[in-house]
Amino acid sequence: MWGLVFVAPLMLPDYPPALLTTGRYLAFGLIALPLALMDRGNLRELRAADWWTAVRLSAVGNFLYYLTLAAALQRAGAPLPTMLIGTLPVVIAICANHRNRVRDGQLPWRRLWPGLLLIAAGLLLVNRTELAALQAAGAGPEDLRRYAEGGLLAVIAVACWTWYPIRNADWLREHADRSPRAWATAQGLVTLPMALIGMAAVAAMQALWPGLLMPAGFDWPLGPQPLQYIGLMLAIGLCSSWLGTLCWNEASQRLPTSLSGQLIVFETLAALAYAFAWRQQVPPAATLAGIALLVAGVVSALRIKPVAAH
Repeated sequence: MWGLVFVAPLMLPDYPPALLTTGRYLAFGLIALPLALMDRGNLRELRAADWWTAVRLSAVGNFLYYLTLAAALQRAGAPLPTMLIGTLPVVIAICANHRNRVRDGQLPWRRLWPGLLLIAAGLLLVNRTELAALQAAGAGPEDLRRYAEGGLLAVIAVACWTWYPIRNADWLREHADRSPRAWATAQGLVTLPMALIGMAAVAAMQALWPGLLMPAGFDWPLGPQPLQYIGLMLAIGLCSSWLGTLCWNEASQRLPTSLSGQLIVFETLAALAYAFAWRQQVPPAATLAGIALLVAGVVSALRIKPVAAH
């Protein structure tokens, strides 16, 4: 489900990242409203501190993450940002391994390093392939600059989504009696006012500084492909935002964070498959080798058993 969000910016290349982000989370918030009626009993149990946690999780793990990811995808194409996001399994594992070692047990560091090196090698292969493709296409300094910007934005997205699952798992493990479904809906509800504020901010900036966020003459708010835009935002709002978060919450309440974080590799694999299908291309041999190294790195980490920390 989450892999779908990687191809959406490629399907709507004329839409700025700010509009893709606000559109996705406006759809998420609207979808959450009827779901909240079904979960109103569980939602009433949430205290003010819980709602404030949901706001912070949504601001960083939803808005900032997808804003930087969408911008990275439009600047650098899909493979590089997707592979950088592909480091999340190990980045989350390292952070959770240190932070939650008492609660979840610790993965021995000396056994983690081989997996880390395999993933680094995979990233280098994919990055080298994409740069070679840019140069073969006659890319100039401007194209290379956009590619570098895309990589930097993807690194920011990785930082956002390293923080989110760890803090989200903290809440779910501390509230093991609460409904993961209601917690996904609560995050959807708090995104609605954020999305409306974001839409208003985009409109104001377009009025004050035309061309800053959107090309001159952009038909705000629905753009040049209104039906495709609305349909895609509703699809990822339901499938990626609510259903994906629901599944993730259910897993986070049952598994150590270092393990569930590693299993997010399937998001990367799905995103790469969608991206190359959208391009109507078979991945080059070096990209396939990079993907194989990425999977091998994660599989090697999954084989490590946590030991009790003292």
